[in-house]
Amino acid sequence: MISYEFPINERIRTLLRLEHLYDRTALFAGRADAVDHHVALLGIFEIMEVASRADLKSDLLQELERQRQTLASLRNNPHISEAALEGVLAEIETVHARMLDMTGKFGQYLRENEWLMTIKQRLSIPGGACEFDLPSYHYWQQLPAERRQTEVDRWFRPLTPIKQGIDIVLRLLRDSARVSHYTAHQGTFQQMSGGKTIQMLRVTLPSDLPVVPELSANRYAINVRFVHPSTSGERPRVVDGDIDFSLGYCNL
Repeated sequence: MISYEFPINERIRTLLRLEHLYDRTALFAGRADAVDHHVALLGIFEIMEVASRADLKSDLLQELERQRQTLASLRNNPHISEAALEGVLAEIETVHARMLDMTGKFGQYLRENEWLMTIKQRLSIPGGACEFDLPSYHYWQQLPAERRQTEVDRWFRPLTPIKQGIDIVLRLLRDSARVSHYTAHQGTFQQMSGGKTIQMLRVTLPSDLPVVPELSANRYAINVRFVHPSTSGERPRVVDGDIDFSLGYCNL
């Protein structure tokens, strides 16, 4: 099966973007090649850009505290595993404390590094990080892999408490999914929302089915249409048959 997640508001959209960027950056930061570390630096700069557009830290702290209070009220509930509940509460408290320890503007220590900011500025230009543009960066890329990894980790690690907070919030959001099964007749499906608040929708269907969903939603209606994916530049065509799929409604 393959799932497609569709955030309904800008807040969840930002968290999903940051989750993607953090995961990609961690992957390349853990490798040894200079090109991998170049991509890791790109990821760090992208995380800075996305996270600086909103009061992300404050928003995450508030959401973690809200979830802590909600989960704490479930103690002594016979239908809930006490050990699992306490584990999640302990994780929330630990991450909450780590985020509180982050001082100043997000990524400020990176902005104060003139060398990194020069690279960031040049990377906004296509091909702008060539060795004749940034000889000191070219020199850095020739350093032993262990040294480069140590420095990339030093720049990336202080950003990880935010990633831990994002992971908790998105995991709770995904775990909240109420899943229903539907059929999209002639490739299209519509359902009235009735004014209900939904933060994310998840469409799941067999991975060997050569279709992809396109979704639009607001407080009044959910619209899904399935199209044939095309990499040749042709306009996507709506499927002309019936598609069975699952729709998950996620809301914190």
